[in-house]
This record gives sequence, structure tokens and C-alpha cells, in this order.
Amino acid sequence: MSKNFDSAFNLLAEAVAAGKIPGGVLGFLDAAGNRQVCAIGQAQREPVCRPMTEQSWFDLASLTKVLFTTPRILKLAAEGVIDLDAPLTQVIPDFAQYNLDNWQRKITFRQCLGHQTPLPGVFPLYTYGNDPNQLRHFVLQRNWEAGPAVYSDLNFILLGIAIERLTGKTIRDIEPDQGFAWGAAPEAAAATERCAWRGRVLCGEVHDENCAALQGAGHAGLFGTADAVLEWGFGALNASGLLASSVALMRQALSGRRTHGWERPYEGWSGGELCSPGTIGHTGFTGTGLWIDFDRGHAWTLLTNRVHPTRHFDSGIFALRRAVGDRINQN
Repeated sequence: MSKNFDSAFNLLAEAVAAGKIPGGVLGFLDAAGNRQVCAIGQAQREPVCRPMTEQSWFDLASLTKVLFTTPRILKLAAEGVIDLDAPLTQVIPDFAQYNLDNWQRKITFRQCLGHQTPLPGVFPLYTYGNDPNQLRHFVLQRNWEAGPAVYSDLNFILLGIAIERLTGKTIRDIEPDQGFAWGAAPEAAAATERCAWRGRVLCGEVHDENCAALQGAGHAGLFGTADAVLEWGFGALNASGLLASSVALMRQALSGRRTHGWERPYEGWSGGELCSPGTIGHTGFTGTGLWIDFDRGHAWTLLTNRVHPTRHFDSGIFALRRAVGDRINQN
């Protein structure tokens, strides 16, 4: 158990008391499975008020990339179904099919996992229609402008399409790991934003507009509780067999900041300055995050609804994440 848990939780409590975020849940787990979880604040402020609980379901946002998409891609590679260094066209032969010399056709699975492609960081797909199949083919056939390698949802939208092609199922028809789902009952979920596009406060339905328009995608859409997120971390800390080989790749550096799917420590990163070099982590736009310190044998998750009722507010989430990580790992 963490001797610093209460001190780290106080940082979350201070952020809630200051009105920076409505509420949150902090969870900690060691390699033996011992865990601490505590909730504070409100799961929803408008149009009704509900308290946050330790069992509140969160829209995990980009944690979907590392808790759903990355493990499935790495498992397919371990089974020999795909080659991580092969182009996506190995599975999606119609990618940029009208120009066979297009640079997009050379993008590999590994490059997508490490955000090492020239694809743009963000793009409002949802403004181009509401037919999910048409939007998938828009992604595949658009002549994207090449730029510097940046963190891009498009990388994982493409990986999600590859998974769909290989399974013959849409993402939302694929059962996620135990404890996770593609939505949640509104009365059990932490609310996110009052969405200008959908005209309502979102609660139990995906916050990410592109994921909503695609009706499921590889970059966002997963829901879970703090216990579910910690359980996934426990599995990674104690991985064996094929999972162990996948976890090894999740820890393997692809750049100064990234591994296969995850981030690794660098100056100013979300996990704080006191974690060990053997730590991986990832965050989600809605205010979520998971960090796994393999050297110390523990994991922690900070789940908040910092975008409720709006993202257009300085919630202080970036500083809060780092401070919590430093407090957890303080000697």
C-alpha cells in the first residue's frame, strides 16, 4: 500500500475545493494486488447534481488507445497475424487506393503506435457527415497533408479500422476487456461536456465527437471505473505469456517520449518527475490517466470529469497530474 496515498488524494481534494474540477477518483495498486481508491466531489453539476463515488464510470477518452487498441494490435503481431513494420495496406489494401505512390500507403502499424506518422494532430471528421462508413472511407481516401510527426488520433483511428477489417466487426461490436464498456448508464457515469454539436450534457455517451460520428473508433470511446483501470494495470505488472511480450513492447522506447502506444518519462510529462525510468503512462482528454511504474511495482490512476460542463476553462489538470504523480512516488 502507498504511504503517500492520502497526501496525493489531498491534492485532488484541493482542486475540487477550489472549483477547478467537479470531482474525481484516485486509485493506487501494488503488484500484489493491494489497492486504495477514494472519490471526492460531484459526478455531475448540471442539469442535476450527483456525487462522485468510487464506482463512478468515466469516459476514459484516449486511454482507449492503450487499454483497448494497443493490446489488440500487439497481440495480433505476437500471433503472427500482422507485422508491425509492414504498411497498413497489409490489412487495408484500399488505403489511398487512387494513388499507389502516396506516402500514406507506406505508413506502418509501428509508426501509428508510436505517433511517428506525418498525419495531422487533429481533424474534425464529425463535421463531414454522420454516416460512419462514409467517414471511415473519408479517412482512408483523403489526401492528407504531410507534416511533422505529432500525437494524432488519426493514427489510432486507422489502427481501429485495421482491427475491424481483421475481425469482421465494428469496434463497438468487439467486447472490451472485463470491467470496460462502450458506454455507461447515465446515473452511474461522471458527466462530461455540454456538447455544442449534440446540444446536451453528455453522460454515459462518448465525449469525443469523431468517435461518436464514427460510432466507435480505435482512439476513444472506452468507459470504465477506477477499479477496472487498476485491474488492467495489475495485469500489466504481472503479465505472462503473450501478454508479457506485448507489455515488453509497451515499455520499449520508440522515441524520446513514446513507446508502443504509451508515453515514457520526459521532462514535464504527466507522470511527474519522481517516477522511475521504467514507467509508462497515458492520459485522456476528459481528465483521465493511468501510470504504471514497473521498477517500483505499482500503478496509479487519476480519473476526473474536468471537462464538465465545459472544456473551455483552466482546470489545472496538467499540473494536478504531475503533482499527484510526484506525491505518490515521494520517498
